[in-house]
Amino acid sequence: MQHYEDYCLSKAGAELTYPFGDNVRVFKVGNKMFALLPSEEPAPTISLKCDPMRAASLREQYKEVKPGYHLNKNHWNTITLTGTLSEQEIHVLIDHSYDLVYKGLTKVEKAAIAEDAVS
Repeated sequence: MQHYEDYCLSKAGAELTYPFGDNVRVFKVGNKMFALLPSEEPAPTISLKCDPMRAASLREQYKEVKPGYHLNKNHWNTITLTGTLSEQEIHVLIDHSYDLVYKGLTKVEKAAIAEDAVS
């Protein structure tokens, strides 16, 4: 799980927060969530934002991909990390989630992130 946390934090402007308590690591960009990693689950999971069409397709392809747990079911998937999806595939889904959230930020928020990345 640590490698997924590190990967999330490697994204420009990403920050780790705990708005739901110490047991759920929430990764945000521009104060908006793009990944959730609960620490007290029977099996490790990650929840990621996803384009609704892609989300539905992933759910059909993989039994480990379910509608987002306690999240908007159209826009979030919760993935049980059983190893069926490779680390690279999870990274692609993290990238997709981050990109969706980043695209929704204001120009001011994007400029602040770009400025921080340069300094």
